[in-house]
Amino acid sequence: MAKKEMEVVRGIDLQRYMGRWYEIASFPSFFQPKSGTNTRATYTLKDDGTVNVLNETWVAGKRASIEGYAYKADPKSDEAKLKVKFYVPPFLPLIPVTGDYWVLLVGDNYQYSLVGEPRKKFLWILCRETHMDEETYNMLVQRAKDEGYDVSKLHKTPHPEPMPESNKTPDDAKGIWK
Repeated sequence: MAKKEMEVVRGIDLQRYMGRWYEIASFPSFFQPKSGTNTRATYTLKDDGTVNVLNETWVAGKRASIEGYAYKADPKSDEAKLKVKFYVPPFLPLIPVTGDYWVLLVGDNYQYSLVGEPRKKFLWILCRETHMDEETYNMLVQRAKDEGYDVSKLHKTPHPEPMPESNKTPDDAKGIWK
């Protein structure tokens, strides 16, 4: 039996997708702090059609972040298959690191999103709010499972109150995503 091609969103409205997204759950990864809380991403559409990406998390009260950009993997396609590029280390950007960012599902009102990639090693459940209702969360988990993800690896991201209001905190980790 042939492997089913992963289904991605078609015709995504990038302008509506822009803004702040909170990580509700994700697969742990080597490039993201393990004990991060209040993890979020902020996307800004640039004039050239690329997207500025700012990923932030707080570890022991200190902000850690990395900034990069995203672009359509195939500019002629209507599929929501993006490439993201970051330079590491963030404080001395020398080495470009590129990854896939495939929008597998986005809510009708762009309030939640399921993001993965073709190797199924990374998965994110995102929301415009810091918390998501269980029905929506379970629906997204089921969709990921249907796409072949091992959802037992999902880790819920803590968002203790109150959320940091600004992009900077007194204990800013100077942009080091560790």
